[in-house]
Amino acid sequence: MPQGTIQWFPGHMAKTRRMIAEMLPHVDLVLELCDARIPHSSRNPILPELIGSKPRLTILTKSALADPEVTALWREHYRFRGEFCIFCDCISGAGIGGIPDAVRELLAAKILRNEARGMVGRALRAMVVGIPNVGKSSLINRLAGARKAKVEDRPGVTRQKQWISTKYGIDLLDTPGVLWPKFDDPIVAENLAITGAVRDEIIDTVALAIALIKRLRRDYPELLCARFKLGNPAEIEGMSDYDVFLLAARRRGFIMSGGEINEDRAAAVMLDEFRAAKIGRISLERPPEEQA
Repeated sequence: MPQGTIQWFPGHMAKTRRMIAEMLPHVDLVLELCDARIPHSSRNPILPELIGSKPRLTILTKSALADPEVTALWREHYRFRGEFCIFCDCISGAGIGGIPDAVRELLAAKILRNEARGMVGRALRAMVVGIPNVGKSSLINRLAGARKAKVEDRPGVTRQKQWISTKYGIDLLDTPGVLWPKFDDPIVAENLAITGAVRDEIIDTVALAIALIKRLRRDYPELLCARFKLGNPAEIEGMSDYDVFLLAARRRGFIMSGGEINEDRAAAVMLDEFRAAKIGRISLERPPEEQA
């Protein structure tokens, strides 16, 4: 079994930090996109310091991939904290329609001031920020009603800032997705890697897939066993996570000539199937009080 921790390298946080500071005076609010499967891990901890008192709307993307029961807990968590929050799915468009209304509610005072100055109908300006591969470009294209921002299912596609107008009277500033320089909690790094915020090319994907197996055994054993033909959860009790990984790989046919298991291929498929919700709708995080 591969030894050691998951290795990754953060993006150009310093450059994006300067860009946010430079453009912040020119926007009315910040749209912070997070992954609904890992709402805490995907929030940039230094963003509040960067944006100061600027209004912020939290948008939880990929909600169609998350466990709906856990998502309900997160909704209550944000409601209790008094935070503006929207859950949406950029592929199906579910929840997208609520974003313009939430923006206008957040900026009601600003809109009234504009109208008092005779600037009726003036476009509102929002900066879109978030980690790599969280769906910023997909969200922008949904709101714009056209393919204006480049979209790929891998982190790090957006390289420079661009303004995009929408049919809702809101202009959006796209920003590069980056990770912050340091993680105090290794589980945060693991969550980001499992969900695809870190490029697989710089990770030990076998170690990552085994970490995923461990999490699924604990929280979603039935889904794990069903997808990888492992029988019922009782049949894998007492086995190590690595042995369960090997068994799943063998049951799914990831075997090379000579009977050796193709661990790299098995790991790649397991991670891809998790990210596409083919294993099931799974959340890796619960609200803090629920986690405790």
